[in-house]
Amino acid sequence: ALGSSLTIKILSDRPISAPQFGIYSHRLGDAYLAGGASNSGGKVLAQHFPLARIIELSAAIDPTTETGLDYYPLPAVGERFPIADPALPPRLTPRPADDADYLKAMLEGIAGIEALGYRRLAELGAPRLTSVRSVGGGAANPAWTAIRQRKLGVGFLPALSDEAAAGTARLALMGAIEAGLS
Repeated sequence: ALGSSLTIKILSDRPISAPQFGIYSHRLGDAYLAGGASNSGGKVLAQHFPLARIIELSAAIDPTTETGLDYYPLPAVGERFPIADPALPPRLTPRPADDADYLKAMLEGIAGIEALGYRRLAELGAPRLTSVRSVGGGAANPAWTAIRQRKLGVGFLPALSDEAAAGTARLALMGAIEAGLS
């Protein structure tokens, strides 16, 4: 989920918990959704650019190349996942003169956090990442999606719905079927 924060989940056959990395699991039928929520995400982008400017600058980004900048974009000091450190400072320098390069470096940084999150999950026994489905406002940004695909190295599939209520309704239906209420 690419909203004000970055949240990642992976379907696992067992729960994965590692508070030292901000990793937790939710039961989903006979499986588990393991993952965490970073403080990085759209909120940090919005601190630097209004949405209309993000859209404009994104159109000028070449997502096939790297800026070479090593950003860890956070809206303030502190991170929850994949590094659980309340004192972790944002890393947003050096700042390129070109706004499109600055935005691109932030998008690369958030994609790097996502990749680190999936690596941490795999190190703890989660299945290997094979595909991604994204929801949230950031999922509609083609440049960001291409950067994420390059960093993650897996296919991106369309989400069945981008509404949280749709997933909740599916879970309720599964529970009703299991309980013989359907």
